Amino acid sequence: MVSDLEDARRREPSYVLGERDMLEAWLEFHRTTLLLKCEGLDDEPRKSRLVPTSKLSLHGLVRHMAEVERSWFRRVLLRQADAPRVLRPEANWDGDWDSDLGPLDQAVWAADLAAWQNECEQSRLAAASHALDDTGLRYGEPVSLRWIYVHMIEEYARHNGHADLLREMADGAVGW
Repeated sequence: MVSDLEDARRREPSYVLGERDMLEAWLEFHRTTLLLKCEGLDDEPRKSRLVPTSKLSLHGLVRHMAEVERSWFRRVLLRQADAPRVLRPEANWDGDWDSDLGPLDQAVWAADLAAWQNECEQSRLAAASHALDDTGLRYGEPVSLRWIYVHMIEEYARHNGHADLLREMADGAVGW
């Protein structure tokens, strides 16, 4: 049986919370899960594309989530449509993942981790000044902060499933 990841930084939300507290707690839970899945590895297994048919890597997931954080909280919620990419060149949409094109091979883990953590903090700050019903814009359509929270939880949960498998393949470490 696979057990839970045990770490004081990661706490499953209480079963009874208000809506906003619940959404924020689950998002933090999933952010911390991704961090824990990447800790304790050297560059090679973190950057490795361990599934031959996939471009996914643990390092690439962190780079991708930095872009996702910026996109939803800055570009959409704060309506900063021109916010530049965090770690990926504009022309390389696979730059988060595709080590064959160079960006991931040349990436520095500490710098990329710091960039992701900074984007998470900027997202927290952006959300703190808005109510759940406040809206940003995506492709000209209004998007509520509530929807952004739910989407971000889904995005992290999906990619944390990828991270579970990648970490197990990298060094055998398992845990939800």
